[in-house]
Amino acid sequence: MENGAVYRPTTEEDPGPARGARSGLAAYCNLGRLPLTQRVLKGLQLLLSLLAFICEEVVSQCTLCGGLYFFEFVSSSAFLLCLLLLIVYCTPVYERVDAGKVKSSGFGFLASFMFVGDFVFMMVEKRRESQMRKPEPDRAEPLTEPLNA
Repeated sequence: MENGAVYRPTTEEDPGPARGARSGLAAYCNLGRLPLTQRVLKGLQLLLSLLAFICEEVVSQCTLCGGLYFFEFVSSSAFLLCLLLLIVYCTPVYERVDAGKVKSSGFGFLASFMFVGDFVFMMVEKRRESQMRKPEPDRAEPLTEPLNA
């Protein structure tokens, strides 16, 4: 028996660069840990938090800037945290971190509660200002007495 006849059915040719192992950064990134729906949600969280931060930066003038600065802080924090979570899920760091702690990081809920709280506060302030600005009812007869008397 020839050696070629024995080894030929079990060996493959060199796959070449197209079918070879991943190299560089692609070798470390693995999105397989997340199901497709979670990948889409994490991507949307990242995109929307970045979009919120960009929209806040577009504002050039404001009169009461406290809410705007709070929104800037929350949106930039949400973006950075989403980016960090994606990096943890996609890299070998995930194996070194407790998976339960990564999954239960509930910053998104906290940020949502803060946005709702800020919205309620703005509505209360707006209602209070509108009640203070209500004009007095017009009097039927004009004042004839001097006010400084």
